[in-house]
Amino acid sequence: MDRDVRLRLDLGYDGTEFSGWAKQPGRRTVQGELEDAFGRILRLEVPPALTVAGRTDAGVHARGQVAHVDVPMSALAAVGMRQSAAPHGMAQGGSEASTGSAAGAAAGLIRRLAGVLPPDVRVHAVSVAPEGFDARFSALSRRYGYRVCDAPGGVDPLRRREVLWHSRPLDVELMNAAAVRLLGEHDFAAFCKRREGATTIRELRRLDLDRGADGIILATVAADAFCHSMVRALVGSLLVVGEGRRPVGWPGEVLGRAVRDSGVHVAPAHGLTLEEVRYPAEAELARRALQTRRVRTLSR
Repeated sequence: MDRDVRLRLDLGYDGTEFSGWAKQPGRRTVQGELEDAFGRILRLEVPPALTVAGRTDAGVHARGQVAHVDVPMSALAAVGMRQSAAPHGMAQGGSEASTGSAAGAAAGLIRRLAGVLPPDVRVHAVSVAPEGFDARFSALSRRYGYRVCDAPGGVDPLRRREVLWHSRPLDVELMNAAAVRLLGEHDFAAFCKRREGATTIRELRRLDLDRGADGIILATVAADAFCHSMVRALVGSLLVVGEGRRPVGWPGEVLGRAVRDSGVHVAPAHGLTLEEVRYPAEAELARRALQTRRVRTLSR
C-alpha cells in the first residue's frame, strides 16, 4: 500500500510577474509553477497541491516563504536521487522507503526543481516534514520587510522591483512614534480587506522602521498572522505620517475605530517581501496547528 510523505519546502520568488501565490485559472502564479514542476518531476497525472505559510498578493516578493506538499512515497522514491532503501521495494512500489531514503530523495529534489522552474522562483531546501507540521497552521509568526526610498532622484534602477520610491521626504522618527501605538493584539479591521467568515484580530509583535546606510528605509513588520492587505495598509498609514500630512496619533485612532478608513492607502505591492516564517519545536507543531485553527476573539 503506497503512502504519502509530507515535504517541507523553503523557497523564495520575485513576485513582479506573478499574479500572487494562489493558483488561478489563466494566470501565472507561484503555486501554479511549483505544482506543475512537482507533477513533472514525480510523473504524477494530477500535480500535488501545495499549502503555503502566507499567501502573497500579486507583485509581492518572498525570501523566506514556507510551504508543504504531500506526495506518494513511491513517486518520491522513483525520482532516483538517492536509493538507500531495499532495492526491490523501491522499484516495485510494494514496500515503504526508510526515513533515510525519503530524506535523501527529498533533498535530491532541489536540483531537479532548479532545472524545471523559471528563474523567478527558487526552492532553497526540501525536507521530510516532522510529524504534525502544517506550513500554514503550525506557524508561530511571519515577518515582512517593506522597503522605501525617498531620495530626490529616485530608486537605484537595479532595485526598482523591490523598493518603493516615495517622492516626498520621510521622517523615520515620526513613523516609529506612530508605529509603536499599533503594537499588540487588536482588531485590525481598519487595515484589512474583509473576507467572509475570517477574523481580523491579530497580534502585531513588531513594527519599526530604520534608514540604512544606503538611504533605504526598511519597515519590519511581524505578527502571528496577517489578514489581507494588512502589512501594506499599515505601511501606507505610516507614510502619510512620515511626510507630515497626518499627526503621529492618527494610525492609532484609525485602529481604534476598527472600520476601514478611506484615508488609509494600501502601499504598492512591489516594496513588500516575506522575509521569514517561524515555527515551534517539533513536539509543539500539532498543538500549534490546532490552536491556530480556532476562531479568535479579543480578550477584555
